[in-house]
Amino acid sequence: MTRIIRNTSLVSFTFLCLLLAGCGASTQRAGSQAANKPLALPQIRTDRPKIIAFGDSLTAGFGLTENESYPYLLQQKLNADGFDYEVVNAGVSGETSLGGLERIDWVLGMDNVKILVLELGANDLLRGVPPAKMRSNLEQIIQKAQAKNVKVLLCGMFAPPTMGTAYQREFNAAFPDLAHQYKTAFVPFVLENVALHKELNQADGIHPNADGEKIMTENVYKELRKML
Repeated sequence: MTRIIRNTSLVSFTFLCLLLAGCGASTQRAGSQAANKPLALPQIRTDRPKIIAFGDSLTAGFGLTENESYPYLLQQKLNADGFDYEVVNAGVSGETSLGGLERIDWVLGMDNVKILVLELGANDLLRGVPPAKMRSNLEQIIQKAQAKNVKVLLCGMFAPPTMGTAYQREFNAAFPDLAHQYKTAFVPFVLENVALHKELNQADGIHPNADGEKIMTENVYKELRKML
């Protein structure tokens, strides 16, 4: 685990530096879009076991069509491999860990939820939320899911050195520590092999384009498949 984190940290640090520099405008636009346009959710059948893709703009599919978003692509991979699960896109652009905590009960209230893919933290970093507070929010989300016997796949994120050594250390440790403490599945960096690759990102340099989403989907599916 330590080796994986070290291998991704340089890319992650640089990516998050770009995030801090440019995501304010993107988040503002995303929030406006989210407010004016409802989420394009798949038609939900209550009899099928559900995988909830729960996160921010990276999950919601900022700047993409529904068919290009990673939850949609994840559904296609599951179908192709013969897994009878329904993926629900519960991503909200601009979402923080607190926002996720405030709506998790509603999401877990859906029928037959089996797995929660938890991707939050980047917007906490953008706003300078204390890592301890972010960790507490994520911890409560995990606890709520596990109390309902829902498996959790936690997606990690990294803070850049510009946030300060103490903040960086505490933020970076929150995700693997939670995964270890609660024995969840874990993706160290959901944008591995996507971040900083210009050809795989939209014009903002932050959000994946359609090709980047395919790689992001592979990153998630690699760990998700082990849970099925």
